[in-house]
Amino acid sequence: MIPETLKAIMKKDGVVAIATWGPAGPHLVNTWNSYLKIAEDGRLFIPAGYMHQTEANVAQHPQVLITLGSSQVAGLHGMGAGFLIKGQARFVTSGPDYDFMKAKFSWLRATLAVTIESATQTW
Repeated sequence: MIPETLKAIMKKDGVVAIATWGPAGPHLVNTWNSYLKIAEDGRLFIPAGYMHQTEANVAQHPQVLITLGSSQVAGLHGMGAGFLIKGQARFVTSGPDYDFMKAKFSWLRATLAVTIESATQTW
């Protein structure tokens, strides 16, 4: 279940950081809050235009950490809310999950699909 506060953050301006692990160590890539979409089954979908290193890392180690936040959403102690998402990821280049995101983002080359294991509000 996706917390309502997280859904609210996804509708606001802000940066998302996606961390993966590979042979060279940790790797970070960014995207925008508003690019994240929620599938009917609760998975998180992220459009991938580039993210080639992220894809290579996920092929070897599918666990990802994702952070996002917004100063425009009420958090735990006033305005400002953020989340840490832990999950298992895979890149999808065809099929319904890809088509769903391609209809929203014509420029994507793949959909990063994340099965959320935990979504913890951090502030």
